[in-house]
Amino acid sequence: MHHYKQEAEKYRDRCSKFLRDLIRLPSESCKEGKVAARIVQEMKKLGFDSAKTDDYGNVVGRIGKGPVRIVFDGHIDTVGIGARSSWSYDPYKGKVEGGVIYGRGASDNKAASATQVYGAKIFRDLHKELLKQFSVFVVGSVQEEDCDGLGLRHALEKTIKNVDYVCMGECTDLNIYRGHRGRMELNVVARGRSCHGSAPERGDNAVYKMMRLVADIEKLNDRLQDDPFLGKGTCAVTHISCQTPSLCAVPDECRIHIDRRLTHGEDKALAVRQIEELASFDRGSMHVEVLVYDSPSYKKKVLKTEKYYPTWVLPEDHPLVQAGAAAAEHALGRPGGISKWVFSTNGVASMGQLGIPSIGFGPAREEDAHTTNDCVKIDDLVSSIAFYAALPAAVLAHRK
Repeated sequence: MHHYKQEAEKYRDRCSKFLRDLIRLPSESCKEGKVAARIVQEMKKLGFDSAKTDDYGNVVGRIGKGPVRIVFDGHIDTVGIGARSSWSYDPYKGKVEGGVIYGRGASDNKAASATQVYGAKIFRDLHKELLKQFSVFVVGSVQEEDCDGLGLRHALEKTIKNVDYVCMGECTDLNIYRGHRGRMELNVVARGRSCHGSAPERGDNAVYKMMRLVADIEKLNDRLQDDPFLGKGTCAVTHISCQTPSLCAVPDECRIHIDRRLTHGEDKALAVRQIEELASFDRGSMHVEVLVYDSPSYKKKVLKTEKYYPTWVLPEDHPLVQAGAAAAEHALGRPGGISKWVFSTNGVASMGQLGIPSIGFGPAREEDAHTTNDCVKIDDLVSSIAFYAALPAAVLAHRK
């Protein structure tokens, strides 16, 4: 057995510096150009067989020329920082304290990109005999925070093609994750009839109509389907707005946004139907919209898609899950746990839409993502490097 952890330890400082460089380059969705260029630079310095960005802006690096094609995916965009006053440190400095790196994207998801790049390099160095059997692609996907799976799906369908396996680096706290609930973004629009606010009985107040529907949606959440592994489906009204001629007029339109999480057995058609079948849903004056994403990438390319992200689960006895568990044991010196994400990932595309077997393994904790405690332990970077170095050989050992 190769000593993956010992080899990864040699790159502790280089990988940490690389991650801090990435944190110093703000890269909110659709603005990832500088961080993409920095990752390509690192890949070339480490001797990747090829390193480039595709026409949508995803980073795509390759090591090996073999027929078994495996993708390591880490999205390179981040959410914003919110109020700067909420942070006790500069979120774009890459602060190091107590063996931990802090900053926006440290956990979600730049640590993944840094460790996948170095893990692929170590795989090449330790397994030259496998370079004719494997093509390992390290993808730095764009716009995941805006639209889960969109950038990765383009890379899988148009840039790389014929991919056999995907491993995402989203936060798993060094466990193997094999699925998560899906999600979708819905609007409900209610139409009313405006009139002067001094005589509201002359009109039809769209806000009042919507209030009754909102109450029913709250009750709907309590009776949604449950699943022993993925957990319960949920729905939540997360935004409400109205249109009115003036503040002394009855509103003639009201709109709500619904965050719908989909467990096993739930899909887009069911979620829409459940809203339309509520007692307070008036088909004559209300309609449900599944939102559409069409923001251009930093390369100005538009990929228009519905904001529907399917549920997916890979069975625990699948060879890729078992290979992941074996690679985790090589990297950690102990068995890794097998679980699921609470949030959504690019797996909605790789597994949910394209059916490519997918798992996840990454440093950092899901609970720290999108918070002012965005951080990753440097020790966990080393473990994650070792995991990605070990994964291809483990996949080969578990292929049927």
